[in-house]
This record gives sequence, structure tokens and C-alpha cells, in this order.
Amino acid sequence: MVEIYRTDQQVLNTLTDIQDGCWINMVDPTSKELEQIAERFEIEPEDISSALDEEESSRISLEDGYTVILVDIPTPEVRHEKKMYTTIPLGIILKSEAIITVCKVDTPIINYFVRNKVKEFSTKKKMRFIYQMLFRSAFVYQANLRLIDKKRIEIEERVDGDTSDTDLIELHELESTLVYFATSLRANSIVLERLRRYKRLEQYPEDMELLEDVMVEYQQAIEMTTIYRDVIDGTRELMSSVIDSKLNNVMKYLTSITIVMAIPTIISGIYGMNVGGEWMPFAKTPFGFEIISGIILLICIIVLWVLRKKKML
Repeated sequence: MVEIYRTDQQVLNTLTDIQDGCWINMVDPTSKELEQIAERFEIEPEDISSALDEEESSRISLEDGYTVILVDIPTPEVRHEKKMYTTIPLGIILKSEAIITVCKVDTPIINYFVRNKVKEFSTKKKMRFIYQMLFRSAFVYQANLRLIDKKRIEIEERVDGDTSDTDLIELHELESTLVYFATSLRANSIVLERLRRYKRLEQYPEDMELLEDVMVEYQQAIEMTTIYRDVIDGTRELMSSVIDSKLNNVMKYLTSITIVMAIPTIISGIYGMNVGGEWMPFAKTPFGFEIISGIILLICIIVLWVLRKKKML
């Protein structure tokens, strides 16, 4: 899908053809659409299609007549039937007459600009447009990080109760997401540092101030990622300790039950030996069976009391 926009008097308009100062938004474009845009702006097709490769890393490259910027942006995905987050590349190509964005999915970051929700947004002010996109990206990163921490808190609240294997799997998925975020945020920070020294297009003082704000937001997101990863490590260790403690308690209960059950088994086994009855205590005593059963019951009660006192039950 290829859409063309341009702002006139702070109003975003949809165009049917390419004009100076326009923004070309490409979402999961076909090979034919890639070829048309590449031919129209004299861009290498590989530079446009690179944003469609999920393994492509963030970078900025200065080509002959245009600039390619690749950054990683957060996007939701479904893993193990649960909503998680990952990062995908967003390609930004700067030409003197237009700005081109390429992405594999219809991301909320771009839709925010399509709905014209950004103040002082203009497709003609290319560098400011880029910084606004990156600022929005940093905001989404932080929002997703807070949602990740909220999910961690929900798992942590279930530690004393019904902790299941799915909680451990979900905690691992959250930690994996934070690894993706940390890697992408660091790579994006390097791109921002290079943009600070970018001289090919004119940058106004307001643009540089916005860039500083973006770098601050990205640094905050990096710090949040580091903190949340450490907290998740602690939560995972807590869950492991709780599970081990529950297992130990089960083993204690089973051991105690085995000890108590062994008492009547041993006594009945002795009385079941093939020996002369006159040598067995209570063999010829009236109510001998009841007496032996009472003794067994008394011994079991004493053992239970001792085990209880030793906190084995």
C-alpha cells in the first residue's frame, strides 16, 4: 500500500500524485510498488526494501542524492496465544523533494501522523518530521515498557497463590521482549547521535531542541529497560525459590506420611510372621487384636505430635 500526503496550512491532505514537499507512506508494499518509487526517485531498490527485512539493524547511510535512515520501532505480536511486543525496522528515505517511510506493518506510530494528531507537523520540514516520529517512537517504547512491568506485577502477585508453568513462560517472554527493546534502543541512540551531526539538510534551532528531547526520552527508555530487566530477574528468582519451597514442603509431608504409615505396617508384619502363637504378646489375651490396634494408634498419634512439633506437618 502506498499513500501520499502533504501538509498545507497545518492540514494534512491526501494526494493522488507525487508533489514537492510530500510524504510517501509505504506499508507492506508490493515489489511493483517498490520498483515504481525507486524508479521515480532514482533510489536503489535494496535501500527501500531493506526496511522490510526484520533482521535489518538500525543505521543511517548517506547515498548519492538521498539519505537512508533505519530505526527499530515497537510493535505488538502474539506469542503463545498472549500479546507480547517486539521491534521491527522503519525505513525513512530523505530526498530533496519528498520524504518516504517504509514499514512492514501498519504501525500506530505512523498512524498517529496520518490522523494529524501531532502539533506543528509538516511534511515539508523533513528533519523535524523525522524527530517527531522518533519522539513518538520513544513514547510508545515507554508505554510498552510500563505495560510489561504491569504484567510482571500481575505474575508476582500470584506467586503466593496459584503459580503455574504458564507464568514462568510469560515471564521469560517478557524478559525476551526487554532484550529486543534494549538492543533496538541502543542502536537507535547511535542513529540519533549521527543525526545530531547531520549536515546534508538544513536543521533549525527548534529541530535541534526537539532532537535533544528525543535523545533524553530514548535514554530514559534505555534506563527503564535496564531496571525492568533487573526486576524481572528478581521476580524469576523469587518464583523459583517459592516453587522450590513448595516442593520441599510436599516432600516433607510425604516423608511424614510414610513414617506414620510404616508403624502399623511394621507391627502387623511382625505379628504376621509364621511362629508359634504362644510366643506372641497378646496372642491368647481376650481382645488382643483391639489392644494391639490401640497401641498402634497411640504410637501413630505420638509420632504425629512429634512431627508436628518439628514442623514436618
